[in-house]
Amino acid sequence: MELPLVVGVDGSESSMRAVSWAADEAALRGVSLRLVYASLWERYEGAALAETLGRPSEPVPADNIVDAAAWVAHRRDPDLKVATEVVYDDAISTLLDEGRNAGAIVLGSRGHSGVAEVLLGSVCLAVAARADCPVIVLRGSHDNQVRSPVHERIVVGVADAQRNAQAVAFAFQEAQLRGAALDAVRAWRCPARETVDHPLVAEEPARSYEARAVEVLEAALGEIVALYPSVDLLRETVEGPARKVLLGASARADLLVVGARRRQGHLGLQLGLVAHTVLHHSRCPVAVVPQQG
Repeated sequence: MELPLVVGVDGSESSMRAVSWAADEAALRGVSLRLVYASLWERYEGAALAETLGRPSEPVPADNIVDAAAWVAHRRDPDLKVATEVVYDDAISTLLDEGRNAGAIVLGSRGHSGVAEVLLGSVCLAVAARADCPVIVLRGSHDNQVRSPVHERIVVGVADAQRNAQAVAFAFQEAQLRGAALDAVRAWRCPARETVDHPLVAEEPARSYEARAVEVLEAALGEIVALYPSVDLLRETVEGPARKVLLGASARADLLVVGARRRQGHLGLQLGLVAHTVLHHSRCPVAVVPQQG
């Protein structure tokens, strides 16, 4: 049985956009959609729906929030199987529990102080850092749609074969489902201490680091390329910090995929600098895929 996609809803415009996005994604995957409202969400993000309706002092019934979300999902696909649930708990705990039996969690983020393009909401950040399944985050500036893609291209950031297996597999699956091209991007840097002033001499250490980046990229792609012969794959090695390279690549993508290591016994946030940065500043939706180990 295929696992459902889970969407965390709170009645805000951003969460309803996430419902639309996830409805298209669920239809592509042929899975059901599960819409979950945690009654204590406002502890983290504020009572967004009441503000949107222009009635900040009037509470909105929880059932109205999930019913509205289901209506939005069925507008995207009337045949989509949709389940709703109101959970009387905090949003982070609820979504982490849901993630144990989900194909992915989809979240929309408003950010704080109305600056959705800059700051990520605390619920999105915490869930992306700790969930057992992939977490896909759409910010207020993300207009990308699954059904009507802008670029018809997905980007996956490649660290190495051991740390990126799940992220690479997820990116290939998404590219095949959407009929999109896939850019596999490996960033590399030449340490400053190994460079010299003369350009002809400086090229030698740089070449060796670039060649190593190519080797790492090929190893990370490994045999999975043969499993997706229909995917148009572009291998790319780019000099620069990984977070900056991927932020640049996000401008030409409909989805950016990155991995995040999960260390057993470690209870803190487990994102890493690259994932943390792209979640805050990517130009397109970001999928954070957990990698055990």
